[in-house]
Amino acid sequence: MKYKSQSVAWYFFAVSMLLFSLQIIYGFIMAFAHMGYDVLHPVIAFNTARAVHTNLLVMWLLSGFMGAAYYIIPEECEQELISPKLAFLQLGAFVAVGVTAIIGFHFNWWEGRKFLEIPRPLDYLVVVDVLLFIYLIGGTIVKSKKKTTTAMVLFFGLFTAALLYLPGMIPTVNQTMDSYWRWWVVHLWVEGVWELIMGGILSFLLIKITGVDREIIEKWLYVIVGFTFLSGILGTGHHYYYIGTPKYWLWIGGFFSALEPIAFLGMAIYAIAMMRKGGKQITNSTAILWTIGCSVMSFVGAGFLGFAHTLPSVNMYTHGTLVTAMHGHMAFWGAYAMIVLSIITYALPNMTGRNLQDSKMNVFAFWASNIGMVFMTIAFGIAGVAQVYLERKMGIDFLSVQKEIEVHFIGLTLAATIFTLGAGAFIWNFIRFGLPKAEAK
Repeated sequence: MKYKSQSVAWYFFAVSMLLFSLQIIYGFIMAFAHMGYDVLHPVIAFNTARAVHTNLLVMWLLSGFMGAAYYIIPEECEQELISPKLAFLQLGAFVAVGVTAIIGFHFNWWEGRKFLEIPRPLDYLVVVDVLLFIYLIGGTIVKSKKKTTTAMVLFFGLFTAALLYLPGMIPTVNQTMDSYWRWWVVHLWVEGVWELIMGGILSFLLIKITGVDREIIEKWLYVIVGFTFLSGILGTGHHYYYIGTPKYWLWIGGFFSALEPIAFLGMAIYAIAMMRKGGKQITNSTAILWTIGCSVMSFVGAGFLGFAHTLPSVNMYTHGTLVTAMHGHMAFWGAYAMIVLSIITYALPNMTGRNLQDSKMNVFAFWASNIGMVFMTIAFGIAGVAQVYLERKMGIDFLSVQKEIEVHFIGLTLAATIFTLGAGAFIWNFIRFGLPKAEAK
């Protein structure tokens, strides 16, 4: 690594890997419950497992994004972080809030709002923690004489992600208004500003790995940012279809949601084109594997599968079913989990001085996790279509339908096992790399 303060990123990546492993464990608890073996229900109720599973996903991705920023910004700006000590303090506070929230869920201490279950007192601590993070990243950029497009897009994505957390804290007593503001956080994160974060990290990786001229890569980045804002912001409307909002959201949400795959398709074309243009000898082939894989899988999961059920006439039947889970799992994995694993794979050899990135274990991690995720997505899709037909078309009650589709979760659990072997191999390889070096080179 070029700058000593980049080693801060390793600790954020370590937290990310720990939370990732915990998320998988809670995923299996839910899968066995869906199969009819909910033996842990007296200890960990299904709704608790679900809240923990989804919040751990958000936490480990945020930890990965923060680690990526702490690694990328010093190198892009040619400037040490303004205060590594405050960065460690910020990590400690982040972990403390997260642990408190997860333990609280097990004692029914939450707001009960899907994806935003964290209790209100902890929301304020999250805001303080994120403000400290933004101060450290922003202060480093301001102090630097060099300000690249990649660094600015990454910072703007992180800053607006922090800003868009605030609408979820607006106090409301009306269910429709609460859902209206809640989707400002959830949708505009995952289908808006997180795409900017993904684009910034993707740009950095392609510049470093392929050797393609920065100007060419960053011009593509502008195009992707444009499509993201064009489609993603008004695409929020596909969450407003049937919650009591005006009818004009049906056509606004339907039209702009249909455009959203273009941004992800652009990312896929962008990454593949840059790899082909590259004349630099690749010394970390697994990093480029994760990077290109991220752009392709994000198009399939977030773009294609998202479009498949966001049109109003389709979404009327599929919303809130396992079809949504099909899209969600592949989308989060392809767009955001894989970009975090990409930057980790690239950064670890530089931070530790150990060249284990192209080991057989890491290659196995890539293929096993992705094959497992593809089959998980297929299993969710089959179960979801069956659920839609039985529940929404034939009118069979929810619990009876859940009993009928239990068999599909046997296949899903087998696929999840393959995925877990891949994820476990990645985490084990992370451990093998060891701690970061004290000195920069």
